[in-house]
Amino acid sequence: MFTHPGFDPVAISLGPLAIRWYGLMYLLGFAAGWYLGRRRTRQAWRGWTAVQLDDLVTWAILGVVLGGRLGYVLFYQPQIIWTDPLEIFAVWHGGMSFHGGLLGVVTACWMFARKNGKSLLEVGDFVAPLIPPGLFFGRLGNFINAELWGRVTDGPWGVVFPQAGPQPRHPSQLYEAGLEGLALFIILWVYSVKPRMQGRVGGMFLLGYGTFRFIVEFAREPDAHLGYIAFGWLTMGQILCLPMLLLGAWLVFRPGGESS
Repeated sequence: MFTHPGFDPVAISLGPLAIRWYGLMYLLGFAAGWYLGRRRTRQAWRGWTAVQLDDLVTWAILGVVLGGRLGYVLFYQPQIIWTDPLEIFAVWHGGMSFHGGLLGVVTACWMFARKNGKSLLEVGDFVAPLIPPGLFFGRLGNFINAELWGRVTDGPWGVVFPQAGPQPRHPSQLYEAGLEGLALFIILWVYSVKPRMQGRVGGMFLLGYGTFRFIVEFAREPDAHLGYIAFGWLTMGQILCLPMLLLGAWLVFRPGGESS
């Protein structure tokens, strides 16, 4: 059993400028995605240029931030729309939804695809392996901030999060960093080293993330204001993973199509 060290939420302080750990993790995630994307643009068979990547990253950053915040409000805190609408824009108070961020990125990829004469599936296949590093750093940020902790456990790896009471809990943020970040990255990077039918790499991302997130939700404490949504055990996170699993399975296992 361990006690969470209670990190200072501010990672770097330069006079009046304060860089928080969570913001720094987002920055590292985008930087890692950009670097890995640059490596992929050097492979001529992918049909991507460095300029296109830079343009796409700009679109994706907007998609992640706007989609993540709006998704959190709509999926987890819809009441603030009419009780405190200005809170929607208060991203510094925390509250970002992966599923909302994913929808934001998909929208950004669709707009980029139309502008550059590519298909949405082609763009999704290129982007998919670049996302897990961001998930890895994001979940580390959750752990550093001592938020989104897990359910109570008697395992020796349990962590006491002071804000959650004296009982040790699953460090579910680290589970997600390992599965949705590291493991999913390895799977997608290896799977995409050679041409695949359009949509299969993106589908593998949806299938892999949906599976890992659905599993980890059994160790993660449900949101206090939502609890279990169905059957006494199904959480909002698991419900939002179901369409990802269905769409991912269809993209991966459907027959025919072009390679990307």
